[in-house]
Amino acid sequence: MNSTTQPTEANQILDVLVVGAGISGLTIAHELIAKKYRVLVAEAQDRVGGAIISAKNDEGYQWEEGPNSFQPAPELLRLAVQVGLKDELVLADGKLPRFVFLDGKLNAIPMTPQGAIATKILNWGSKIRLALGALGFARPAMAGEESVEQFFSRLLGKQAVSNLVAPFISGVYAGDPKRLSAKAAFSKIARLESYGGLIAGAILSSKERKAQKLNDPNLPKVKTGELGSFRQGIKMLPEAIATNLRAQGTGVKQQWTLRSLEKQGEIYISKFDTPMGEEIITSRSVVLTTPAYVTAKLLADLLPAASRALNEIFYPTVACVVLAYPKHEFMYDMKGFGNLIPRTQGVRTLGTIWSSSLFAGRAPAGWQLLLNFIGGTLDPALAELSELEMIEAVHQDLKKTILRPDTKVEPKAIAVHVWDKAIPQYEIGHLERLAIVETELQKSQGLYISANFIGGVALGDCIKRGLQEAIKIDKFLNNISKKSFSFPEVPHSTHE
Repeated sequence: MNSTTQPTEANQILDVLVVGAGISGLTIAHELIAKKYRVLVAEAQDRVGGAIISAKNDEGYQWEEGPNSFQPAPELLRLAVQVGLKDELVLADGKLPRFVFLDGKLNAIPMTPQGAIATKILNWGSKIRLALGALGFARPAMAGEESVEQFFSRLLGKQAVSNLVAPFISGVYAGDPKRLSAKAAFSKIARLESYGGLIAGAILSSKERKAQKLNDPNLPKVKTGELGSFRQGIKMLPEAIATNLRAQGTGVKQQWTLRSLEKQGEIYISKFDTPMGEEIITSRSVVLTTPAYVTAKLLADLLPAASRALNEIFYPTVACVVLAYPKHEFMYDMKGFGNLIPRTQGVRTLGTIWSSSLFAGRAPAGWQLLLNFIGGTLDPALAELSELEMIEAVHQDLKKTILRPDTKVEPKAIAVHVWDKAIPQYEIGHLERLAIVETELQKSQGLYISANFIGGVALGDCIKRGLQEAIKIDKFLNNISKKSFSFPEVPHSTHE
């Protein structure tokens, strides 16, 4: 074992143990290594990246089975540049339309006031209702916590929720608008209402962001609306971070599964199952970047109230079904981001991303690559289907939505990935649950949690939160370094 995980002196103890090598954990480790802390990253899987899975086959197809693109926020771009990926960034045209499948055909989602007037997604009554709500003429908020459906219905009207908001929620959370919390799942939008309406809030908050934003000449230039990826897929980012960490002498251990976590005095004792047997790691602080249900199990003895709160966070089953078809089999020119499907349209698939329309080189010439998502909170029966049944269900849905209905071509099945526990649901009571967790963490100084069930599920949200958590850990380690520090007599590793 290297010197990071096997010190010979009792006082050589890790500053930070990061549990999980997804984008959250890797971001935190990257920031703390820059401050010269001794860090170890331990990952249960045999790869880094967490939910990020990019793949490629010999036929010339390249695809994603988890996050498929990202908003190129400054924090994400800066991290990519720091690990050498500036020239690997690829951007999708921000003007590519998004579609909603409604009444048997695709309808472009309006992106401008003129488009909103002309759209057939809403009737005239709903357009007027939406405009008034966006300007601030809406009913006062209900007592208690509003669901996403209640919040947007109050502001924008029921048809806007059914035809626009609900499909978007299916695409982001695979969730139920009646169960999701508006304040938790759409906190930024919910805050805009306090400015006197969504439009006024958007204008004022945009001015605030521009005033706070510092232009960094080292970052790639990005146009409004563009989405990002990397030439070999999003996995390039976590892999580059891990490579950078190893180059600086930081251990990034794979197939290390944390079985127990306890605190003795001022240090944490973490026991892992590894390919080499049991390993015991001691550290001054621990960051858990694991899913809520895993974190709950780890905290069952240490912080039982936090464990119970985390166990209440629901994760639905979602499948990513990657299919390809000849381009001439489609009813549309397929120039767009993709399409979402309201639950009212009798189509099981939640939505389809037109992957090879977004980024060049994702499919052979003459073929269209589609990332299809099926399942979610409102379709628990998906878990009972075989992969072949999922492929057939999606194929039949595509014949209703974007393929020629008389097509005789069978899909080229590229991949099926079933996420048994896919996306954490920010349901009613979510913020209260997180408040319990935060209160409990104060009882165990040096213990931190950073994962996508806190503060947003998007890639950029995870990176931004990881940076914030790294600041907290740095402050904690600086404070305790100024105090006398005692070490219990425990082994750092069970074998050499």
